[in-house]
Amino acid sequence: MGHFCINCGTALVTRVIEGREVEACPRDNFILWHDPKVSTAVVVEADGGIVLGRRAIEPGYGLWCLPGGFVNDDEDPAAAATRECLEEIKAAVELTGLIGVYHIPKTDAPSMVGIAYRGRLLDGVRPEAGAEMLEVGVFSPDSLPELAFPSHRTVLAEYLKSPAREEAAVLPLAGAAAPRETRPSRAQAVPRRRRTP
Repeated sequence: MGHFCINCGTALVTRVIEGREVEACPRDNFILWHDPKVSTAVVVEADGGIVLGRRAIEPGYGLWCLPGGFVNDDEDPAAAATRECLEEIKAAVELTGLIGVYHIPKTDAPSMVGIAYRGRLLDGVRPEAGAEMLEVGVFSPDSLPELAFPSHRTVLAEYLKSPAREEAAVLPLAGAAAPRETRPSRAQAVPRRRRTP
């Protein structure tokens, strides 16, 4: 699909600028730079495990994922991460650290810069499925289900080898439950509440 100049409406042509092929206007200085989108993901620690949601939307319908999503243009990435937790697992989360910043290549959409955080549920908060999730569950780090996105697998691999996680395991938060040994059963998962007409 062709693109057009936002200044004069002329069809863009391919030019090489700074060693890269880009679309540019032949009549003025407009260049269509293909900038990446920014997204977040949060490894939410709870009850000795990790909170995941099972997706109710594509891509990845029916598979599990970390809470997270796109950063709005007027939003701090950390604020976007906590907002996404409220939307997807209906839980207030305190961010406790940065896991990493990752390039997420795409071929059919703009690539992304992913920012991954560690977080924990605020005291007394229990996660439940938001509109984009079928259910949520807390999983033992050594018994994770199939994840929807390779980037989430990368984030969890980095999280699992981080010294900060090992220190947290040695000094658990006050009142934290013992770690779970297996993935939750249907009874342990928290399904989305159905609305009645």
